[in-house]
Amino acid sequence: MERVFNFNAGPATLPLAVLEEAQRELLNYKGTGMSVMEISHRSKEYEAINNEAEANMKELLGLGSNYRVLFLQGGASTQFAMVPMNFLGAGQKADYILTGSWSEKALKEAQKIGQTHVAATTQEGNYVRIPKADEIQLSEAPAYIHLTSNNTIFGTQWQSFPDFGDIPLIADMSSDILCKPFDANKFALIYAGAQKNLGPSGVTVVIIRQDMIEKASTKLPSMLRYDIHAKNNSLYNTPPSFSVYMVNLVLCWLKAQGGLAAMEKHNLEKAALIYDVIDSSNGFYKGHADKDSRSIMNITFRLLNEDLEKAFASEATKAGLIGLKGHRSVGGMRASIYNAMSREGCQALADFMKEFMRKNG
Repeated sequence: MERVFNFNAGPATLPLAVLEEAQRELLNYKGTGMSVMEISHRSKEYEAINNEAEANMKELLGLGSNYRVLFLQGGASTQFAMVPMNFLGAGQKADYILTGSWSEKALKEAQKIGQTHVAATTQEGNYVRIPKADEIQLSEAPAYIHLTSNNTIFGTQWQSFPDFGDIPLIADMSSDILCKPFDANKFALIYAGAQKNLGPSGVTVVIIRQDMIEKASTKLPSMLRYDIHAKNNSLYNTPPSFSVYMVNLVLCWLKAQGGLAAMEKHNLEKAALIYDVIDSSNGFYKGHADKDSRSIMNITFRLLNEDLEKAFASEATKAGLIGLKGHRSVGGMRASIYNAMSREGCQALADFMKEFMRKNG
């Protein structure tokens, strides 16, 4: 079977080895005579998957017993509301750093719950960069600070994270979690929809510090309470069991690749193949993001005109390079090169870009 190079922003490409392992186990998981999709979420076999996935995530991030990993549903979009519902109390204010569409959406949901403050924004200029540290102006005693670590639409990424001391720092890391080492202990809560860099759609990973679980609101419906999900080991209701199983396979694959340091090296090399073509094209290709804010997960660029962009997308698809059309907010092209995208795929795109420029430049 011939596979294409899938540059879609999400749901996105998965490691071939993971897909093959899931294929081998699809009909009979570890001698149960059933698929993972069929076994009870109360069975010892599924609880082992759930527990191993939590342990693997904490190991990769270097987190101790003061953190829990929850496997929830509803995507990052539900977390946009769930975070302020649990942690933004009456008379409090939450600070948001805006770097793109997803942080805007997170802010919009929080505004429905309580008071908010925009601590920094790079909206002027259409989000071509991440704010500098001296541009971040916090409100007085915020309940928490929220940021989005990587911006799929605009192709920008935090190169390092600010430190706000004892103020809880919360991050949406849906599109770049586990792409490189970082100090996860800086964060009170991290959430990520799995379908970009962790696994298939259907499960949302929430990494939450124990003190945040203890201060979460107890007045919410049960499905919106972090403490309920933590107490029940993510098994309060029927979980997205196959998606959690797939996430665990991806986590095992990451460990086998050498962990986050090895993954960062891999991702930097892949991204350089494409960015080097953009930078050496004499303006034929123009990157959207400022160089010091560039993402190693989502590479956004435009061509000289829209006719060329349409031709580029069409010819790329015929060449087996799928999902390169950019988001309407930016236009042009977007290559999503998450952990599972191979160096071979990025080299194929770089070669295609060079040849397209040769024919049309």
